[in-house]
Amino acid sequence: MTARCVMVLGTTSGAGKSLVAAALCRWYARQGLNVAPFKAQNMSNNARVVEGGEIGSAQYFQALAARTLPEVRMNPLLLKPETDTHSQAILLGQVNRDLSDMPWRSRGSAVWPTIAAALDGLRAECDVVVIEGAGSPAEINLAASDVVNMRVADFADARCLLVTDIDRGGAFAHLYGTWALLDATQRKRITGFVLNKFRGDAALLAPGPQMLRDLTGIQTVATLPMWREHGLPEEDGVFHPLWLPEGRREGARKNIAIVAYPRISNLDEFQPLINISGVRLTWARAPADLAHADWIILPGSKNTSADLAWLRKQGLASVIAQHAENGGAVLGICGGLQMLGEALIDHDQIDGNAPGLGLLPLVTVFERDKTVRRTETGFSAVRGVWRALSGARLSGYEIHRGRTAQHTGMAAARTVLPGGLGWQNEAGNVLGVYVHGLFEEAAVLHALFGAGVPTLDSVFDGLADFIDRHFQPGVLLEMAGLQPCAGAPA
Repeated sequence: MTARCVMVLGTTSGAGKSLVAAALCRWYARQGLNVAPFKAQNMSNNARVVEGGEIGSAQYFQALAARTLPEVRMNPLLLKPETDTHSQAILLGQVNRDLSDMPWRSRGSAVWPTIAAALDGLRAECDVVVIEGAGSPAEINLAASDVVNMRVADFADARCLLVTDIDRGGAFAHLYGTWALLDATQRKRITGFVLNKFRGDAALLAPGPQMLRDLTGIQTVATLPMWREHGLPEEDGVFHPLWLPEGRREGARKNIAIVAYPRISNLDEFQPLINISGVRLTWARAPADLAHADWIILPGSKNTSADLAWLRKQGLASVIAQHAENGGAVLGICGGLQMLGEALIDHDQIDGNAPGLGLLPLVTVFERDKTVRRTETGFSAVRGVWRALSGARLSGYEIHRGRTAQHTGMAAARTVLPGGLGWQNEAGNVLGVYVHGLFEEAAVLHALFGAGVPTLDSVFDGLADFIDRHFQPGVLLEMAGLQPCAGAPA
């Protein structure tokens, strides 16, 4: 049988599509159904390595929520922004240079056959496919080249939820305006409206939902309360500091600053730090943000040289160097590791030449071929503030261009991961690794913080419980073409 498709659309980016889609994946999986996620086109620098290449992190986590193996068909087109006007195009997990150089409006016809085939393949193997849209389906300037919203909904004969962020204000106008800009056939696909991130007295919503139903014929099927501690990584952008459950607690035992440069990537790997009690996490964009940091973390970057130039322009580079000189802990991951070295060398105009921060005696040479792989490794003896990592196993992933090696004219750094994957300085306070996923290892978290965090499985179950409590009874089963039945597994 061909799977029924349930699609999550949003009135804006950040409305909550990814979270609701992940919750639906686990909810349907708990009904005993074979479920897969799907997003035709994702624009994000947060990616995960799967069999065949890389996909957006949101679909990776949604697949885990669905209790299935993540794969490239679940996100056939991934766009990774490199500048404000150019993105690297990943088609079925692999970099496609022709597509990357193609004008935006020309991509639709080029990628649609691949998108359609991927969705058809998943539908042939599943009971339910949970589809996530992108941005808003009412972006009428892009409707002619759409490959991710209503074109997908029509192709999949999907029943759609339209989600809005009521905390931002204007939710009823967003819902009505989005509905009004769809054509008559597409409007019929909207099964229900969802008010997300609601705070306050629910009685104050009336008569809004009924007035909206009178105008559109569509009922509001769920009002989801604001829930900051759900534990799922944000898909887009940097976490707002007010959203950190421990981020503003006085008396935090550890102050960690993550430098939030413009092309930050793979920030989802820091979600476990947000979930740890007693850790105060700051996203640093100015020198003052580093003032009280115990640790400074340089995360991944989609454009290392440009982000390094931004560090210097913002006055952050000198503060990081002084922090390290004073014995403060510094950690660089992937692009952050490359920044810690002496120099970035680019013979092929891939990323750009630049002097490094000079905190590790390393040189990075950018290469045209991209390293994308799962990595199983382990730390050797580690010194200084990072010594708790000694002997720890690490199961993570690499996504980078460039090969990093010791500077031949300088005293060698200490190798802490084999195969050119990790080094530290002689003093032991500066550490650089190529492998993403350090803070997703339970053993690492226990070694560094003496604490654990909720497992991903418990996070997904919590999301399923959340929507089960707040959706109208029977709506989700009806959307999947099923009738409510007594005794369904919880």
